[in-house]
Amino acid sequence: MKTPILGSSYVARSVNAADNRMINLFPEIVPEAGKEPAFLNRAPGLRLLATLGDGPVRGMWAFGGYGYVVSGDSLYKLTSAYTATLLGTVAGTGPVSMADNGTQLFIAANGLGYIYNSSTNVFAQITDPDFPGAVTVGYLDGYFVFNPPDSQRIYITALLDGTQIDPTEFASAEGNPDGIVAILSNFREIWVFGTNSIEVWYDSGASDFPLQRIQGAYNELGCAAAFSVAKMDNGVFWLGQDARGDGIVYRANGYQGQRISTHAVEWQIQSYGNISDAIAYTYQQDGHSFYVLTFPSAGKTWVYDVATGAWHERAGWENSQFTRHRSNCQMFFSSETIVGDYQNGNIYAFDLDVYADNGDIQKWLRSWRALPTGQNNLKRTAHHALQLDCETGVGLNVYDPPEIVETVLGFLLAEDGSIITTESGVPLTVTSSAVLTTSPKVMLRWSDDGGHTWSNEHWTSIGRLGEYGHRAFWRRLGMTLKLRDRVYEVSGTDPVKIAIMGAELLISGTNA
Repeated sequence: MKTPILGSSYVARSVNAADNRMINLFPEIVPEAGKEPAFLNRAPGLRLLATLGDGPVRGMWAFGGYGYVVSGDSLYKLTSAYTATLLGTVAGTGPVSMADNGTQLFIAANGLGYIYNSSTNVFAQITDPDFPGAVTVGYLDGYFVFNPPDSQRIYITALLDGTQIDPTEFASAEGNPDGIVAILSNFREIWVFGTNSIEVWYDSGASDFPLQRIQGAYNELGCAAAFSVAKMDNGVFWLGQDARGDGIVYRANGYQGQRISTHAVEWQIQSYGNISDAIAYTYQQDGHSFYVLTFPSAGKTWVYDVATGAWHERAGWENSQFTRHRSNCQMFFSSETIVGDYQNGNIYAFDLDVYADNGDIQKWLRSWRALPTGQNNLKRTAHHALQLDCETGVGLNVYDPPEIVETVLGFLLAEDGSIITTESGVPLTVTSSAVLTTSPKVMLRWSDDGGHTWSNEHWTSIGRLGEYGHRAFWRRLGMTLKLRDRVYEVSGTDPVKIAIMGAELLISGTNA
């Protein structure tokens, strides 16, 4: 029988109800003529492009053929060859908001504002005495639009000049007496996010103050985190809150918020405590549009895929534990999706052909119920074999000079006579052409009490390089006891391609 390994991440408040975890994997639908209706892809790895200062990377923006990166307290200008020029100092430590008008780059940094003029190559802090500070910034019809800290107002700069502010050029969001959290420019409109409401404004061309509210574009849904707001796929995404609670993720449907998070994701988010520091970015790769939402205080990263409507987790792997993903912000530059590191000044390319995070382990994991929904009759079953239907023959070649190769029965030996293995314990062998080959492995374990406790680890190979007919099997998996229920979990760390089409389970039942 086919066991339902495909799907998305859904771990319910009770793991007895659902324990379908998915980390560093995402599903892709196969619309026609596929072996299965979908398969699971390995998430992109991190390929190092450059290191800019000590970090963390607080914000990134691309315009005019250059990339601009705020790393630590410094702003860098980046060429397409990833050569960096230091432009100046940006105070603070938290995320920054950035926008450009074609010539000037406006950086909002923890209330302070900075302008870089790409024509004059001048970078300086905004010193206009009428500048009230900026939390987030957007661009609309020649104006920079921004919201000051702890305010109900939105301001505009002078036309095509972000260094000049008229103290009378502001308006108040008054549909609800809540403070403004963030603003976002989208389709020549300004979305104004409050703690309990959202208003949308447009450029009316009025001489006194050009921005006016759009009648009817009002929403009694607020925003829980200023830097969770992002746009993608002709829509706006944010982490919501209102007078009734918080922790739901929304996408705009017209001017209304449409819930896209699941109960399982919301339970996780609402358990984190502090979610006001959540940060998000969006990117597109191979036609998948991803909203990446990270909770720094909780050390968690969740990803929503517009193409499938499915959620999964992204994670680093440190000290034998999953951590938040290393990416802190994103820009598309020089035909690459580039992300910045939250701990240092590294910038990386998201690469689907790289299976590690800058050389560090990228562990993937999938857990799922052994039996399809509604087919568990609460009787004991004997599990004879599980076959993982995945792309095999994806082992690695490692080239070494033949004169240093020592082998016994085909295994590569170290100087002390021990067999050399990969980090996951896979022995290295040598062929007659002195090519070292690895046989990547996948680990299986299971839970017979709904996901509360787990078995020992059981490893199997997914084939050396070129062994495309290799079959990944586990046999003699025992009998379900206790709850007459089983959850399986597969995972791996080898830096190889992972594509999972399904899994076949051989079981037999009893009358008990």
